Amino acid sequence: MARPVIGVTCYVEPAKFTVWDMPAALLPYMYVEHVERAGGQPVILPPAGEPAELAGRLDGLIIAGGGDIDPARYGSTPAPQTGYVRKFRDDAEFGLMAAAMETGLPFLGICRGLQVLNVALGGTLHQHLPDVVGHAGHSPAPGTFGRLPVRLSPGLAKIYGGEDLTPAHYHHQAIDHLADGLEVTARSDDGTIEAVEVTGAAFALAVQWHPEADEDGPLFHALVAAARR
Repeated sequence: MARPVIGVTCYVEPAKFTVWDMPAALLPYMYVEHVERAGGQPVILPPAGEPAELAGRLDGLIIAGGGDIDPARYGSTPAPQTGYVRKFRDDAEFGLMAAAMETGLPFLGICRGLQVLNVALGGTLHQHLPDVVGHAGHSPAPGTFGRLPVRLSPGLAKIYGGEDLTPAHYHHQAIDHLADGLEVTARSDDGTIEAVEVTGAAFALAVQWHPEADEDGPLFHALVAAARR
């Protein structure tokens, strides 16, 4: 059986590799490994051209982690802590999101991907979560994942095999106003929304944590299974 084609969005950032130091389209290889192990064929989607036009040629879509969304997209001005805004990436991923919703393409949002989903459907974001929850546990230090417990809804618990999970977190923003059409499927103990799904969709969900950072990848397996269907 042919592997389902899973598109994964990526960063465009300055990077050093071998003898080079230049802008690069890049993605942590953990995403690629998880999609491959789940039985999918990963294809990296740079924010160039018209990636939304690929929705009909993909079997599934992952919008990966990354920098902050331009706050103008949800009617706010940038907070001092908002950073790494890449408007060209916003344009590409919001277009992909609209195409995925229109075509029913199986979709998994990861960290930034959850925020893109919420803002695309009319929601807003907390621009700096420590100001809201009073601690930095969701992003404890640069380049360091935090581990905070979350409680899963029955549907998400079925994917993970239990209601309690302590995943890898690395986010300083989170959902503020929840968009219409989304259902909360996980929260952390401090009340932060940590996962959502699109009501009525066959498979369209997003998590605020980083499942690619863990060895087990049930969300990737669930996405690829949905893509096969």
